[in-house]
Amino acid sequence: MTTLSKARSAGRWLSMSAGVAAAAYATYAGVTWLRYGQASPPAPENQDALLDRFMPVYDIAERHRIRVAAPAEITFTTACKTDLRQSPIARVIFRAREVILGSEPDTAARPHGLLALTKSLGWRVLAEVPGREVVMGAVTRPWEANVTFRGLPPDEFAAFDEAGYVKIAWTLRADPLSPIESVFRSETRVIATDATARAKFRRYWSLVSPGIIAIRWVMLQPVKREAEREALCLRSR
Repeated sequence: MTTLSKARSAGRWLSMSAGVAAAAYATYAGVTWLRYGQASPPAPENQDALLDRFMPVYDIAERHRIRVAAPAEITFTTACKTDLRQSPIARVIFRAREVILGSEPDTAARPHGLLALTKSLGWRVLAEVPGREVVMGAVTRPWEANVTFRGLPPDEFAAFDEAGYVKIAWTLRADPLSPIESVFRSETRVIATDATARAKFRRYWSLVSPGIIAIRWVMLQPVKREAEREALCLRSR
């Protein structure tokens, strides 16, 4: 096979792959749009009374979990300190959002660690159980190019119903299985405040949810790896 024919063959293969990927993405977006507002209730082991205080009813919910060979306190602390910006996948997803929505890069100096970073962006702690769980919340318009997050006191967040926004609450949580094992859980819930916001967020979620969900998955392995490393170091002392 000549170099030219190889190049043509590679070009056809790439074109076909791109077509398949585009079709798969379009199918996913369509299914996500149709299923919007049909969030399934949590399984018994995933129920979260603390989160229910602020958002018992929601349009969407994403739940992720991983088993960790470390005490719950270590797992929780590790999750709070995880730096998603160290993940190449997360950086690509963040950059893709900037390109798709035409947003400006965030050039502000931000602290390291998931909890500190999100606080600096405007998120606010709604409730927490020391060493076990934290519930974060904000109201926002995520479909805007340069999104801003508006944190509110817990009671105001729960009652907030100003038109044109979505309310987002998410958790970091570690449940003990034994003195040396735990389960790390993360849940994100979203509800729109009116029909217009719901329509806008529904379109936005249908398009960008693969990246958002991927970021949630990306953090699981680093939390597990670092928590288990820390637990092993403590046992070795």
